[in-house]
Amino acid sequence: MTAEPRDAPRGRHLLVVDDDDRIRELLKEYLARAGFRVTTASGGAAARRLMRTLDFDLAVFDVMMPGEDGFSLTRWLREAGGPSARTPVLMLTARGLAEDRIEGLRLGADDYLSKPFEPEELLLRIEAILRRAHRRPANGAVLLGRCSFDPERGELVCDGQPVRLTEAEAGLLRRLARTPHEPVDRIELAHDSVDPSGRAVDVQVTRLRRKIEPDPKAPRYLQTLRGVGYMLAPD
Repeated sequence: MTAEPRDAPRGRHLLVVDDDDRIRELLKEYLARAGFRVTTASGGAAARRLMRTLDFDLAVFDVMMPGEDGFSLTRWLREAGGPSARTPVLMLTARGLAEDRIEGLRLGADDYLSKPFEPEELLLRIEAILRRAHRRPANGAVLLGRCSFDPERGELVCDGQPVRLTEAEAGLLRRLARTPHEPVDRIELAHDSVDPSGRAVDVQVTRLRRKIEPDPKAPRYLQTLRGVGYMLAPD
């Protein structure tokens, strides 16, 4: 197997966990040729020891392993706390059942790939996950294109520069950020404003769009749902 050079970031450290010695070594060889640092483990116990002492940019877990399976290992990782709990996970399985994919994603896996697979597809999926993870802020901020909003601090940053928000604007963004991609009733949003009719909310939305949207007249992130209210659609 050979891997062609790509534009995706290299030098990232991957953990590959698979009980099949042949598959584990093939994956290590292929991913190393693609420019990744690769550490391997033959099972859950060894993987846990490694993840307690080393930082990984992504983990590849086989689902069907004797002892601790990939589902259990993913659950442990997500519940471990600390920076390691945010490590992206790609799950591999010889079973292509929809129930397995759903279970893996429910436990916090970032993607799922059924065996047998083309090494090229594995590489593309890893690169896609790493690109998403690279844009994911560690402090819980919400990404809005060139901007990010920190709900805890009520701070908006666009193009690396802080953008002033009024208390009402910060409160509105904070409320919408609590339920991203879900519409919030306009009257509910108006409860915390000076105008229960909702007109004040409309004014705040207009002002926020001027601050966060590339084109305020065609909003991408702060959307209107006619007859319902507003919705925040972060990256």
